[in-house]
Parts: sequence; C-alpha cells; structure tokens
Amino acid sequence: MHAPDARPAPPDLHALALRIRALAAEAGFQRCGIADIALGEDEAHLRDWLAQGLYGTMDWMARHGDKRSRPAELVPGTVRAISVGLDYGRDDDEAAWATLADGRRAYVARYALGRDYHKLMRNRLQRLAERIAETIGPFGYRVFVDSAPVLERALARNAGLGWIGKHTCLIDKDGGSWFFLGEIYVDLPLPADPPASAHCGTCVRCIDICPTQAIVAPHRLDARRCISYLTIEHEGAIDETLRPLIGNRIFGCDDCQLVCPWNKFAKRSDEPDFRARNRLDEASLAELFAWSEAEFLQRTEGSAIRRSGYARWLRNIAIALGNAPTTAETQAALESRREIDATAFASLDADAAADAAAVVREHVQWALGRHPA
Repeated sequence: MHAPDARPAPPDLHALALRIRALAAEAGFQRCGIADIALGEDEAHLRDWLAQGLYGTMDWMARHGDKRSRPAELVPGTVRAISVGLDYGRDDDEAAWATLADGRRAYVARYALGRDYHKLMRNRLQRLAERIAETIGPFGYRVFVDSAPVLERALARNAGLGWIGKHTCLIDKDGGSWFFLGEIYVDLPLPADPPASAHCGTCVRCIDICPTQAIVAPHRLDARRCISYLTIEHEGAIDETLRPLIGNRIFGCDDCQLVCPWNKFAKRSDEPDFRARNRLDEASLAELFAWSEAEFLQRTEGSAIRRSGYARWLRNIAIALGNAPTTAETQAALESRREIDATAFASLDADAAADAAAVVREHVQWALGRHPA
C-alpha cells in the first residue's frame, strides 16, 4: 500500500463515492461499487471448501491462510474495497454453441479469445487510483487483478455488482456474468454500497449442464472435475474417465454461463482488445495441433492462453481430437504427434521437456485408440 503523506481537509466521502463511480466509467469500466470488507460467512465457506480438498492441486488457494478473506491483514489500513467490472462477452452465444456442437473445431473460453485482461485492467485500475488522488490528495491503496489472495466475487457482491450464482460466477441482473473483476483496496472510510441480492431462484441449469458435473451442489465447485481447472491449471495427465466429457474444449469452459438465463438479457459491450485473435473462435483442432512451440509462443503473445504453456495446449487438443469425429484429418493430426519427443519443447529444460513429451504422447495414444483404423 502506498503510504500517504499529510492530507488536506477530509473529503466529503459521499461526494467522493459518486466521483469514483464517474471516474471508473471514464476509465472504461461498466460497473463500479464500494464494498465493506467484512467477509466472515465467506471465510467459513472457503475454509470448508479447502478442508474438503476441492481445490485440486491449487495449493496456493490454502497457502495464504485467512488473508484472502481478511483484506486488512493482507493490506494493513484497508477499510473498503472499490470493486469494478469490465465486460468481455459479446452477443455470440449462438456461435459458441455451434462451436461446441462441431467436434472438428476447438472451443476456447470466451474470456481467452483476445488479449489477456490482467494488464489492461491493472493499468485502468492504477489510473483510476491516480485520478482519485488528484481529487483528494495522496491516500493509501493497492490495486489487484488476480494478483494476490483476494475474494473478489464476495467483495463484488458486497459492492452491489451482482450475486454469486450457483455456478460460483458473479451475475449482474442487467449485465449477466460475462465480465472481469478488479479491486482497489483503500484506507478511505467511503460509504459502502448495499450488497446485491440473489436472483437464481430454483433454477439449476448451470448445475445440470456441467459436462463433468463439477458443480456438486449450489455454490460448491469441485475443481478436480472442472474443465477450466483441468485444461488450464492442472499439470500432467488428465483422468481417463474425464477425457470423453471434455469434448472439444481445449482451454476453459463456458457451458454454465452460456445456459444461464440472465445472460440472455445482458447488455453487452464490445471491447476491441477482447475480440478473437488467430481465428480462435473458428479454428479447427487439426490446425491448432500443428502449431510448433515457436508458433504457439508467437501467436499467444499477450494472451491468457500463454500462461498454461505449450505442453498443456497439445495435451488438451489431443483429448479433443480423441473426442472428434473419426476422419482422415483427425487421424493424420494425431499420427503427426505419435512420436513427439523432448525437442518439441525447446523452451523447457531437459527433464521438463521429456516429461512434457511423455504426457502428450500418452494422450495422443489414448486419442488414437478412440479412432479404430
């Protein structure tokens, strides 16, 4: 947190809260609210989730103890959180469903089709904090965009941006769920907004549609079964019983959002940075599987996909090809990687490259077994 110098007269906090919302809109955020930081119930929910081991191999979820649910322990002096939302969804739900229905094509989660949002949001949040300082003088703050242990959805709910749906995503009744979240922890005792009320009612469409049944109960996600976790966070081999359920999803999964009724009524914004790059919204599995490591690194520069790495990229596509229709193109693509070795992973050290090649080979072999010659 940036230590403040001597301050002028205390600002009119209610007027400042209104000013912050206006500045957030000028910065390009579609929603902004101010959250109280009391997260006792959310802390209990998180502790229970961790105790059940539902976080898979994401050990960092437990590593920070209660700092995730106690903002003032993470950043001393924090009394409020400014929560913002940035839209990334476009009016392309039908196109998404069409891709999922075509086993020859690759499905990439909508949020990862364009530019990685982390840097873009962080820059906008930093500018927002600087504009606040221009208004009132120096104050204590810290900006977050997935950069520290923060319960961002709980804070966004407290800030009135939306409620946490049964699929664990945040839902705004006017904006749906296709938006990113970011926060500024501040030492300003701003008037907090009323928390958003829940409007899922008896609907369980998100639970029913989950391909791997990872939503084990309302508001309870088993990451070990979640396709987003498996294709992005999980290293090594993916459980064979889950592979057929992944379908053609090679990076993330949107089914629970695509089926949500609230997204049908959402007002969408078109952020140019989030438009699809490299034809990722229409590319075939075979053409993406043919990318070399150098091509992968070049094409995914500035993309969230880059963070998962080339080995997982090939592993995921191998699974999708195993689930694809049996065609000459599918079999040729898989045969091209049957003997992949460590030389395909030049950016890794020798041991890591050998391990990566072994994982990809095993998944290719599994996929070939799904397509009898």
